[in-house]
Amino acid sequence: MKAALCETLDGPDAVVVRTVDDPGDPGTGQIRVAIGACGVSFADVLMTRGGYQVKPPLPFVVGGEAAGHVTALGADVEDFAVGDAVLVSAGCVEHAVMDASRATRIPEGVDIEAAASFRSNYTTALYGLERGRLRAGETLLVHGAGGGVGLAAVDVGKLMGATVIATAGSEAKLAVARELGADHLIDYRDGFREAVKEATEQRGADVIYDPVGGDVFDESMRCVAPFGRILIVGFTGGRAALAKTNHLLIKDAEAIGFTIGALGQRDPARAARIHRTLMNWLGAGRIKPYISHRVPLAQTADALKLIVNREVIGKAVVVP
Repeated sequence: MKAALCETLDGPDAVVVRTVDDPGDPGTGQIRVAIGACGVSFADVLMTRGGYQVKPPLPFVVGGEAAGHVTALGADVEDFAVGDAVLVSAGCVEHAVMDASRATRIPEGVDIEAAASFRSNYTTALYGLERGRLRAGETLLVHGAGGGVGLAAVDVGKLMGATVIATAGSEAKLAVARELGADHLIDYRDGFREAVKEATEQRGADVIYDPVGGDVFDESMRCVAPFGRILIVGFTGGRAALAKTNHLLIKDAEAIGFTIGALGQRDPARAARIHRTLMNWLGAGRIKPYISHRVPLAQTADALKLIVNREVIGKAVVVP
């Protein structure tokens, strides 16, 4: 079968599609899945550069979240049937075999591509906003609102009852944020502090969701509300910022770091609850994953380059 592999830590250019051994028939307690779509993200770009906290040995399969249909069952599998649509951790491959316990049935009526595109982004958003103690009626400022984790935070923030201010670097990205419910839109290329102050009657944002870091974090410190919380989601801007503790002290504010990478090990009960919540929301149509690009498996490297070039809005999916 075909698989997209990263063979050296040289970024997307190191990704090649090769013929690899088929995973074969499922063993006891396992299922075989024909992958229909695989979501890729900025984290996958970082992994191809060796810049992510998870560093698998080379060569490794690109991507992690995928969805497809069960094509075969091993012995003692009772929770699935051939033909079931499932969410799995498989990456950009044509077929995968895994323990049935690692698969989740996709709710009826949910598109395979939508299922493959939402899990990491929406888990990051929901877990982060829980860590930030976002409450209905508060103001949420979301940076990078055109990207995957940012757009998911807009969607989840509205679902949680917040007034959402979305910042992004293009009109096209802001238009999608509006589609997902953002109440205020800001093009942050010319700064955003004054616009946030104006939108909040000079009070500032109660919760700031920042996947960008660097200069964006620095400016966010100047428009956080008293008792506000700044969530450190990542550093797509390329620089980890330094939180000035005097600013936090004056505002009675908090800077909160979090990662979903080890959540399953550190707090498995919470990880399971978040996963159940998101699957229920997805099945009920309460969250709306947005996909801007669909790319064939043979062009997986191009999908990652679209992310690097900031052309992706929401998510890009690779389709075997």
